[in-house]
Amino acid sequence: MSPVSLVKMALKALLRNRMRTILSVLGIVIGVAAVITMVAIGEGSRQSIKDQMTNMGTNAIIVMPNRDRRGGVQTESAVSLEEADIVALRSEAQYIDAISPMITANGQAIAGNNNTPTQLSGISSDYLKIRNYEIEDGVMFDDDADRMAKVCVIGKTVAQNLFPDSDPIGKTIRYKSIPLKVIGVLKAKGSGDFGQDQDDVIFTPYQTVMKRFNATTDIRQIFANSIGEGYAEQAREEIMSILKDRRQWSRPTDPFRISTQEEMIATMTTTSDLLSLVLTVIAGISLLVGGIGIMNIMYVSVTERTKEIGLRMAIGARGRDILLQFLFESVMISLLGGLIGIALGIGASQAVKAILNWPMIVSVTSVIVSFGVCFVTGVFFGWYPARKASRLDPIEALRFE
Repeated sequence: MSPVSLVKMALKALLRNRMRTILSVLGIVIGVAAVITMVAIGEGSRQSIKDQMTNMGTNAIIVMPNRDRRGGVQTESAVSLEEADIVALRSEAQYIDAISPMITANGQAIAGNNNTPTQLSGISSDYLKIRNYEIEDGVMFDDDADRMAKVCVIGKTVAQNLFPDSDPIGKTIRYKSIPLKVIGVLKAKGSGDFGQDQDDVIFTPYQTVMKRFNATTDIRQIFANSIGEGYAEQAREEIMSILKDRRQWSRPTDPFRISTQEEMIATMTTTSDLLSLVLTVIAGISLLVGGIGIMNIMYVSVTERTKEIGLRMAIGARGRDILLQFLFESVMISLLGGLIGIALGIGASQAVKAILNWPMIVSVTSVIVSFGVCFVTGVFFGWYPARKASRLDPIEALRFE
């Protein structure tokens, strides 16, 4: 029997019971649409993580005092970072392109009748290069000329909150009663790695925060970037070696924790992949349920059409013809559900992206795999009922009531 004849017979049989066919197709539609949508969420979140981490800075490296747990309480190592570490790293490190300390203070920024809660960050000028910030208006302070100077560079959010109707350049901000002259405004960057506003920042020379705000010589963090892609590990080992040599460190534990951008991307991507896998498996269960529905419907169809099967066999149809007939019906139900499910999944992904502003990426691979799974589902769940139909005894089938 030709494939065209089999398709015509399958269509005629499916149209004979439209509602049952629609319900069978619906199970596959829901399963495929759910799988495509979940995969789109996973792909979108993975790409979003990479974009946001790249936005953090190219080949970024973060150095912090190591933290451990003693008696169930998280403690910071007795070793702290200091300004001399910055000097040593700048002069000795070969795999570092730029380096900046980070010291912070929390409080209210006030300008005239306007105020906004924001963090004051003490940095060096290299920080802008490391974190991909750019000056939009004004200038960046000079590390040597502006040591301990009461000057600052502000982000777009701070500028809008404190100076909504005027140019902030040359104006004064009071932070913890200390005046800071605005000498520059940064270009907008938007949301950061964990949803924080990267434009809600005030940057000032790190010596200013150390001496005038915190009265300390400790440095909270050191930000750096390697000389290029693939050099992050060498840079990390070099930084740790220099910091240990300065302290003549001989203990088995490291005094500092050094994180690279590659590590952070890998960690967050692994978490995202695990979540995507869980969601996809849950969605795949609905596809399995749809397949079981197809098997159930095909069993009912074989039972209802037992006499038809017996009659066809009596006039010369072979078991192979009966097998292919029912198998074609199962595959057509599955592929039709797959096509509709793919369209619905793509539409749902675009709707979620437009309405909820979630990152969604529908990959061609997920569409091809979903369509292939639908074909396999149709064959797998339709095979046993079709095989049962092909093995019916013609005489017994004709006698079936």
